[in-house]
Amino acid sequence: MTDLLSNYHTQLLDAFWVTIKLTLYSGLLALILGTIVAAMRVSPVPVARWVGTMYVTIFRNTPLTLIIVFCSLGLYQTLGLRLAPAGPNDLAENNFRFAVIGLSVYTAAFVCESLRSGINTVPLGQSEAGRSLGLTFGQNLRMVVLPQAFRAVIGPLGSVFIALTKNSTVASVIGVAEAALLMDTMTENEAMPLAIGAIFAAGFVILTLPTGLLFGWLAKRYEVAR
Repeated sequence: MTDLLSNYHTQLLDAFWVTIKLTLYSGLLALILGTIVAAMRVSPVPVARWVGTMYVTIFRNTPLTLIIVFCSLGLYQTLGLRLAPAGPNDLAENNFRFAVIGLSVYTAAFVCESLRSGINTVPLGQSEAGRSLGLTFGQNLRMVVLPQAFRAVIGPLGSVFIALTKNSTVASVIGVAEAALLMDTMTENEAMPLAIGAIFAAGFVILTLPTGLLFGWLAKRYEVAR
């Protein structure tokens, strides 16, 4: 194992750095998109509720691999949609960005459901008080409901982001140079599958354990008193 670490030291750091970037970018986009979809799901407008429900139903029940492959093969190679300027590394850059898009739209469905469960924990009297003050639905949601909902679901959101970190390995199917792709390469070139598996398992524990501890601390710190 020591020889593996010394021989692949730079590649391991680069691969896990790509995994970290995938998680951070996808997590931010998923949080924004998931919040919008959650607002649609509790909207008084029937069409908005229907669109939000269909989004969650479709993406929660579609395999992530299929979504990411569709982004690369369907949007990029078939339709010619590019997210990166032409250059020597445009294929790698486009695949990375399409992987972020795929991970984001998939994870947003789970963010939405976690946040919607938090919205349901907010006492009805809170939103009724906002309406009595003349707040619109959007203002009531933004200033009264969502702040309390986010505080109630910090723990579940932490679980979603931990799952996102592990799901980032699916990006290897379109050639994104993250940890899972390097693990496949090392397994093909080295006759030490157990050692290689242990290295990458430890790497993902190092990435996900602090996330769990951070969200656990935040959940206790900002817990809503009932």
